[in-house]
Amino acid sequence: MPTYNPRQFSAPDKIREISHHLLIELLLPHKKYLASRNITLPTNPTPENIDYDALANVFMTPNGNEGELSETLYYISEMSSPEIADELMEELQAKNIEFRDKANQPTPADIAVKLWLSDPQLLERKHAEQQLTHQRSFEHYQTDIDPVPEFKMPKTFTALEKDLDNWFEEKKRGRGAKVFGFKKPQGFWFMVRHGEIYSRQGTQKDDGNAGSVYFRPSKHDVLFYDAALGELSIHAAHVGEIELYRKKFGLHVFKNENFFPGSDKYTLDPLKDNGKDALACDDIRGMEWIRLKEIRYFWGGPQREVEIRTATDLFAAWEGKNRSIPESARIIRASFLAKFTDAKIPRTVVIQPANIAKYTRDDDAVVVEEFLTKRGFIKTEANKKDKKREKSVTSVANS
Repeated sequence: MPTYNPRQFSAPDKIREISHHLLIELLLPHKKYLASRNITLPTNPTPENIDYDALANVFMTPNGNEGELSETLYYISEMSSPEIADELMEELQAKNIEFRDKANQPTPADIAVKLWLSDPQLLERKHAEQQLTHQRSFEHYQTDIDPVPEFKMPKTFTALEKDLDNWFEEKKRGRGAKVFGFKKPQGFWFMVRHGEIYSRQGTQKDDGNAGSVYFRPSKHDVLFYDAALGELSIHAAHVGEIELYRKKFGLHVFKNENFFPGSDKYTLDPLKDNGKDALACDDIRGMEWIRLKEIRYFWGGPQREVEIRTATDLFAAWEGKNRSIPESARIIRASFLAKFTDAKIPRTVVIQPANIAKYTRDDDAVVVEEFLTKRGFIKTEANKKDKKREKSVTSVANS
C-alpha cells in the first residue's frame, strides 16, 4: 500500500480544494467506513452541509479499517498540483470527460479526482511517471553480449512482480510490488513501486490530543534501459534491491539472470583524477607503455548525447592546449593501445565500466589486470574507501 501521510490530506483547506460534488462522489464507495466513524455523507451536498473538519480528523486518524481510502487519498493529494494539472486535463479531454459544473473552472484537485473516478489505474500510472523526474543517482550495468540483442517492451510484468514480491516479503516489506514501463525518446524507463518496512508516526488531532498512525511506507525505484548500449541503470536505496533488479530484470526481460553481469569491477575515474600519470607502467612486468587512444563521454539529455574523442595518444594531443577530461563527464568507455614486451605490434585494450574488459589476446589479461589494479582502474576495497573519504572531505569543505 502507498505511504499514507495524514498531514498530506488532513487540513480542511486542502479538502476544500475539491468540488463538493466530486468530494462526495469520491467518498461514496467508503460510505460504510465513514459511517463507522460517525460521518454521514449528504445526499444533496453543498459546501455548507459537508463537515470538513470531521472528515479531516478521520483522514488524520485511520484505524486500519479504511480499506482503499488511504490509497485513494494518497494519489489524489500527490497529483493535485498546478504543475501537472494540464497533463491530467489532456487525459480527461482524450476520454471526452466533462465536469458537471461548467460554470466554474476545475481546480488541480478537481482534475485529479475526476481522473481517479474515471480511470484510477491511469492516474496511478501518471503518478509513477512523475516520479521518474525525482531520481538522480544510478548504478550502471552493461551486458557483455555482443551484438546487443533487439529489445521490445514486455506486454506484462506479472512474473517479474511475483519474483519481486517474494523478495520484498522475505525482507518484511510486504507484497504488492508493481512495475510500470515507459517508452520515451531517450530509451525505456521502468518504475518499481513497492512497500517498505512498517513505520509508526505521531499525529496531532484537531482537538489538540496526540495520536499515532501505523502504516507501510511506499517506495519508488527507477530503472532505465539504454537499448543501444545494452546498459541497465538502477536507482534504488539498498544494495540488495539493486542486485535484485539486476538479476530479475535480466531473467524476465532477457531470459538470462546474468544478462547484466553483476561485478562492479572497473572504473575510469583515474583518467580524470590523475591524467597521463594514470598510465604509468614502469612497475608492470610485461608492459612497455600504454596510451589512451579513444574515450567516450556520456552527457545524456533528451537526445542521449555521447561524445567520442580519439587520437593516437590523447594525452599527448591535449598537452599545450589546456585540455583535459571534463570533471563532470561520465566516461562510459576507454580504448588503450598497449605495447607488451612479448610482441612487436601494440594491442588494444578496452574498458567499459562497470564490468567489461576486452583484450586482443586472452593471455594479455594477467599483465593488464596488474596494471589496472595498481593504477586504480579495478575497484578494490582500499580504493573504494579512498573514494568515499574524498567525497566526505569534499562534502565537509563545501558545507
